[in-house]
Amino acid sequence: MNTHGVRGEVRIQPWADEAAFLTRFRRFYMDGRPVGVRSCRVHKDMCVAALEGVDDVNAAMVLKGKVLFIDRDDAHLPAGTVFLQDILGARVVDEAGTELGILDDVMAEPAASVLVVKGEREILIPDVPAFVLKKDPDAGLVTVRLIDGM
Repeated sequence: MNTHGVRGEVRIQPWADEAAFLTRFRRFYMDGRPVGVRSCRVHKDMCVAALEGVDDVNAAMVLKGKVLFIDRDDAHLPAGTVFLQDILGARVVDEAGTELGILDDVMAEPAASVLVVKGEREILIPDVPAFVLKKDPDAGLVTVRLIDGM
């Protein structure tokens, strides 16, 4: 988190999703305590927020470098969408059920995120419906379709 302007707004760099996702929340958490959100908007791939109790640039400066969190119960994800932390470490299999490895990382790329699967070899799979068929965090399983060259 960093300051934005002189009215006490803060810039928040989202770590996993696009900044617009954060505009849905009316409360963040910092240092284990809730912080109310007066307003929140997207600016240059970041979230700019006015937080309760932060009324000027001096109050915002104190927050520089702090990390904000959300409450998972406040997040209403669209059907088929999962939190990355819920699938990292999941087994990855192809359509036939052949084990390919473990989901080790998800790289954010401009066109689409890329799943990094570590097994006998490393496989990079674009996180798009043509290749990623199902993400099942409850089963710890991701099912993918590979093409020649992957």
